[in-house]
Amino acid sequence: MTTTTYSVTGMTCGHCTAAVTEELTKLPGVREVSIDLNAGGTSAVHVTSESALEETAVREAVDEAGYELAAS
Repeated sequence: MTTTTYSVTGMTCGHCTAAVTEELTKLPGVREVSIDLNAGGTSAVHVTSESALEETAVREAVDEAGYELAAS
């Protein structure tokens, strides 16, 4: 198992975190998603998966939820 933290912008509430969590848990191998919400700022999204995830797949999942990965 590996846990990676991503920075996501634009989330403001519990509905936002639920949408991001829902999309990320659809990715193969993802076991857990937890989010430290910073309403209106950059939130920390912790993704635990069986192996490292492709950043492109994570970016697309976050985009599908309506948010963006912050520039790394």
